[in-house]
Amino acid sequence: MSKKSDIEAKILEVAYQYFIKKGYKNTTMDEIAQELGMSKKTLYKYFPGKLELLGATFDVLKTKLSIKVSMLLENKLIPYTVKLKSLLTTVASDVSTINPKILDELRDHAPSIWADLLAYIRESGYLRFQKLIQEGIEKGYVLPSVNVSFIVFIYTSAIQNLIDHKFLSQFPEEMRASFKLSPAEIYDQAIQIIYTGILTEDARKEMALI
Repeated sequence: MSKKSDIEAKILEVAYQYFIKKGYKNTTMDEIAQELGMSKKTLYKYFPGKLELLGATFDVLKTKLSIKVSMLLENKLIPYTVKLKSLLTTVASDVSTINPKILDELRDHAPSIWADLLAYIRESGYLRFQKLIQEGIEKGYVLPSVNVSFIVFIYTSAIQNLIDHKFLSQFPEEMRASFKLSPAEIYDQAIQIIYTGILTEDARKEMALI
């Protein structure tokens, strides 16, 4: 890796931490430059503005997540039940650490970055999950009576709640009040319902031995 690439990687690492903790509006190029020990002028040589820097940090997130998902799905040594559960939690483990404030800001002030993030999650999460469920049916791990599209819908709703906390606002107040769960807890329960509800008896036995 070249010196320029090293510096860019460090900038993105520091910027990402600021963005996910403080949000987009409350993060300044000044404090990122100060944290890096460089002038703001030097920082602008690498990234022309804060919005471009934000977009680049989320590109890094998408790349890391893509590598994780691909390595998981291509690993032929991992039992299917482990692979399924790992895929269910991989996307959430990265997305759930992001400050909801910055996700709101992405949707409202950086629609192109927001759209790219949703498109990426759809490709890496939903479509690959659908493919894995179908594989499970064909191999006898998942109940053949399972409606694949509906299971993906449940998973999608859980992820949507993680990345867009306004998602719940469409439901009646009395229903939302009864949840009494954080977004991560809602996601965890949805995953348990999916994971334990679609497996065949043989798959559950295999899972118990792991």
